[in-house]
Amino acid sequence: MVDYSRNEKVEAYIERMTRWTSEMIELRKILFATELHEELKWGKPCYMLGDANVVMIIAFKEYCALSFLKGALLNDSEGMLVSAGENSQAARQIRFTDLKQIIEKQKILAGYIQQAIDVEKAGLKVEFKKSAELELPEELHRKFAEDAALQRAFESLTPGRQRAYVLYFSAPKQSQTRENRIEKYAQQILDGKGMND
Repeated sequence: MVDYSRNEKVEAYIERMTRWTSEMIELRKILFATELHEELKWGKPCYMLGDANVVMIIAFKEYCALSFLKGALLNDSEGMLVSAGENSQAARQIRFTDLKQIIEKQKILAGYIQQAIDVEKAGLKVEFKKSAELELPEELHRKFAEDAALQRAFESLTPGRQRAYVLYFSAPKQSQTRENRIEKYAQQILDGKGMND
């Protein structure tokens, strides 16, 4: 019987891996037992319900992980979920450093995955902080005062794109560097694009 849930691009991705291969294969087994289908998105194995991204398998130097795109909405009864990054509002990960951890927790992992599927089926959304809640750097306020079109374009961006810009613009310690970053991306904002579009 042909297993149509396997994606050739994901197969090739895993074959190229030099680390975490066994762990990824084991995680895929758990995911294949669900109704999710497999795609390669952003260069990583992604498991989807219809057109919605639900969970990804990601590999880093120190660990591999299941990354739940709406993980903030999951009930973390086992205390396994960690934030994907210090500024992450939605994604949560379950990290692994060896195959044994995955094998021992298969049923628990299947429960988290089913929760993520249920969240997607219910149409639940993560409530992101609004840009007004973000602390805009003074240099961006000044630029908006000079260029109302830029402010309107920025405010029409998705909350995630706004947040990415604000974090990037705010990071440097020197005001001149912040101004340079804002100048560099002004046209991209006016074009309605995020930093990585």
